[in-house]
Amino acid sequence: MKPMTSALLTLSAVSLCCSAAFYTSTASAWGQNGHRITGKIAEAYLTPAARQAIEDLLGPESLAEASTYADEMRSNPSEFWQKTANPFHYVTLQQPHDYHADDCPPQGDAMSALEDFTATLQSETASRDEKQLALRFIVHIIGDLHQPLHVGSAALNDRGGNDVKVKFYGEDSNLHSVWDTGLVEHQNLSYTEFSNWLQRRITDEQAQTWATPDPYVWINESSQLRDEVYPAADETSLSWDYVYNYTPVMKQRLQQGGVRIAAYLNNVFADAE
Repeated sequence: MKPMTSALLTLSAVSLCCSAAFYTSTASAWGQNGHRITGKIAEAYLTPAARQAIEDLLGPESLAEASTYADEMRSNPSEFWQKTANPFHYVTLQQPHDYHADDCPPQGDAMSALEDFTATLQSETASRDEKQLALRFIVHIIGDLHQPLHVGSAALNDRGGNDVKVKFYGEDSNLHSVWDTGLVEHQNLSYTEFSNWLQRRITDEQAQTWATPDPYVWINESSQLRDEVYPAADETSLSWDYVYNYTPVMKQRLQQGGVRIAAYLNNVFADAE
């Protein structure tokens, strides 16, 4: 893939087709705290080379801070943020669990964006601003792909659970929002508290096993989980039972997302070096 140059960043996006665009422009996988948790965990697993490269690009900005940039900029009126970048937060699978090249729509998706932004990071001609944007987006995208409902199903055609209306502890919501924020915020922890709790429970063996930089693996895992997290058709009120059953899944995906952010960046900056 070619590096994402400033020309590409201002490229007009093709209008999203209904079958591919499964989540609304206001959704953000894991919400702010969830993304920050994955970024904070990732910092513990960076190689010295990756850590230095990140510091050279971002200065004092942590990966936790960088992780939410792609959502925070959604109110920017530029065409890139209002149109082009919208599909970069998810993928939609035509097959049940594996991503194929044909799954990528003309306007792109999280996989194509990850490839483009990676090429930008490794480019010798991309500007510092372009590389900063690429790094922030990579951290965000990897977090997104670990939220099961950001790996959508064309067969379900429900916009990653956005169309599955539920009540969460009595409040109107939808399944996608429950996974973006509901399960995480129900813990009533700051992102630093939550990330510290989760990181301390990652064993060395788990860190080694999870540390794959292959997004096809992450997508397959999320798609398998996606099929499990849908409540029964008559189960529209989610509370203690649902939280009890799926909080362990949410926690592990946050842990894995953090480890994989580090694994991916370690690989990227090792290749660049």
